[in-house]
This record gives sequence, structure tokens and C-alpha cells, in this order.
Amino acid sequence: MNQSPPSLMSLEQALEQILNSIAPIEDVETLGIMDAFGRILAESIHSPLNVPPYQNSAMDGYAVRSADLPTSGETTLELIGTSWAGTPFAGEAGEKQCVRIMTGAKIPAGADTVIMQEDVQKNDQHITIGVGHKAGQHVRHIGEDIREGEEVLQPGKLLKAAELGLLASLGIAEVQVRRPLKAAFFSTGDELCAVGEPLEEGQIYDSNRYTIFGMLKGLGVEIHDLGVIRDQREDVEAAFTRAAELADIVFTSGGVSVGDADFVKQTLEKLGTVNLWKIAMKPGKPLAFGRIGKAYFFGLPGNPVSAMATFYQVALPALHKLMGQTAQTPLRLKLRCLDRLKKRPGRIDFQRGILDYEDGELVVRGVGAQGSHILSSMSRANCFIILPAEQGTVEAGSRVEVQPFSSLM
Repeated sequence: MNQSPPSLMSLEQALEQILNSIAPIEDVETLGIMDAFGRILAESIHSPLNVPPYQNSAMDGYAVRSADLPTSGETTLELIGTSWAGTPFAGEAGEKQCVRIMTGAKIPAGADTVIMQEDVQKNDQHITIGVGHKAGQHVRHIGEDIREGEEVLQPGKLLKAAELGLLASLGIAEVQVRRPLKAAFFSTGDELCAVGEPLEEGQIYDSNRYTIFGMLKGLGVEIHDLGVIRDQREDVEAAFTRAAELADIVFTSGGVSVGDADFVKQTLEKLGTVNLWKIAMKPGKPLAFGRIGKAYFFGLPGNPVSAMATFYQVALPALHKLMGQTAQTPLRLKLRCLDRLKKRPGRIDFQRGILDYEDGELVVRGVGAQGSHILSSMSRANCFIILPAEQGTVEAGSRVEVQPFSSLM
């Protein structure tokens, strides 16, 4: 089996070290449940009631006594009223009696079974039913969904639409959530030009700030964009200091790998503790991680695709833990690959791919050129094709592991 060079750290080792060094933010605030959408729950939620709180009908039909169900032939029952959702029938169903009932309406006293309206012959104030019905059918029982006192949500849960509906169904108006995470970022480099300005000789437009912004925006964090910082010692130090004051976590791209400007690393050493790593992944080998003041710090690679791959595979799990969110494993699928994918053993490879259907089967194909500088490959793609470190070239038709981009936020 091919092994990574000793100087390279595995992705698993890097993640373990990073996650072991991170503690979630502790600040908590109480919000109304609509304002809490997209936030991380900071308390355990126990149901104050049974759901449903009373027996109710799962169908439009007729509430009857199971003792009146025929075992052969037919039975005629007297219709004595109607139970509406929100307006229950006030009386009691006696022998050979029934009550018209709507979906969600309370089961009348005396009744314990619902006959669908399609299975009934109605004649004036009577109905006729045949055989084939079971006692208790089409009845939702007390606490069938949730029992009173049951824990329904745990701390660390991301509150989305289903969670808001669940809280509302329990009559819970406010919850405790963790405050939003604060993230700051900037780019360094004299070669970078701000969007909207004309390019000078030897310059390129700064794209990484915008991809970092987009990736953070999807997480609902409080964002501080400090712009492009020139390669001047005083400017870089001031930017790092300011970012660490503003945020819980700081991101930069480029400028912190082995061989880059010494004063950047000297600044990091002066302001905090930062490790410079080479990770056995492609794209995205260089990574810096540590602390600057009280803030955590990630120095992402400078190549655009490397920066995005490293963010999703390394920084995102760290962000989730820092936010207080319960650890989650992104969805991975085993799919047939339509294309031949070139790869050399040695590093885990996150190639860009396109998920699509072919003859009703979900398959994946490559996007073409996989260079770490080709940002358009990320735009065309909708997934990573994950090739293990020991993997060589993949032949067309082989099954590969796929990670949809949609599972990464």
C-alpha cells in the first residue's frame, strides 16, 4: 500500500487535533422561536404535554363502537351528531350509534374506532357498514407522537423549519440558543486587486474573500470582512490584531505556508500560537491553525479550490463545534462514475464532480480539469468525489465515494 510521505499529516490527524483544541462559545440568549430559526439550541427541551393531547381521527368518516362492528353481513347505526376539529361532539355514542367525524377531531365518548366515509352507505340519519374493519382503526392515540415529559430536542440542535413547528406544537414560545458565532477574514498580497478596480501589471482579482464570505454566510455567522491587506509588516499585524478583537475565529487565505513571507509567520508567532501543517489531501495541502489572542485562526491555502476544499473538509467541522452544534457526518454515497479519473496514490483527493441521473440511476462524472486554481470547476460541480490516499487512477464504470455539496452546510 502506498503511504503518504512522513512530513504530511493525514486529514484525520489534523481534524482530531483541531477539534480537541476547540471549545464551544458559551454565551446564550433567549429568543422567540421565529427569531431562533437557524440558531443552535442551548437547552434540553422536554414536552409539557402529550401529542396528540386527546384521541382524534386520522380520517374523515364515522366514529363507532368496536363492539358494534359486524363479524358477518352488515350493520346499521344511528347517526347522532358530528365531531368537528376544534368543536368536539358533546354527547356519548351508545349502542348501535355513531358520530360523523372530521380529520383531527376528538373521538367522542363511547367510540373507539373510525370508519372511512368511503366505506359507509348513508341513508338519512343512519349508516350501514359491512365486515372487514378492525377495532381502533384510524384513531390517533394520546401521546402517540410525543409523551408528556419526553425529551424532544437536545442542546446542539440546529433549529430549522421542522424544529420550529415542533416547538410551536408544544406551545413553547421561547428557547435558549447560543449567540451567533463571529468570524473575521481578510486576504493578504500585493498581487491582489479589489473587485471593481482596474488590474495593474502582475495583479489578479481577489476571489477568496468572496468564497469565504459565501461559505460563512450559509452558516448564519456574524461576518467581518477586513478587505485586502498589503504585504507590509505593520498592516498585516494591525489586521490580525483587529480581526482577533472582533471575532471568535479568523480566516485568511494564502501567505502562511512554508516558504511564504517571513514577517507573516513572525506576526502570527508574536500575536498567538499557530501551527503550520502540510496535510495529505489534494487540493489543499498547506494549512495554518491556532490562536491569535482569544480567537481561533485558520490560514487557508491561497489557490481558490484549495481554499474551498480545506474550508469544507477541515474548517467546517471546527466551526460547527465552536458554534455548539452537535457533530454531524456529511452525507456520502457510493455511486458509479462515468469518467476515468486520474490520480496518483499518496494523498486523499477531493475531485470535483457532477451528480446526475442516467436511465434512472444516480451517477457521477468529473468536471474535467481538476487544477487547484480552476475555480470554475467548483461552480460547475455539485459534489466532491472522494478518492482515498492509496487510490490510483479510477477507471470509468467504477464505484466511488461521493459527497454532495448540499450536505456540507
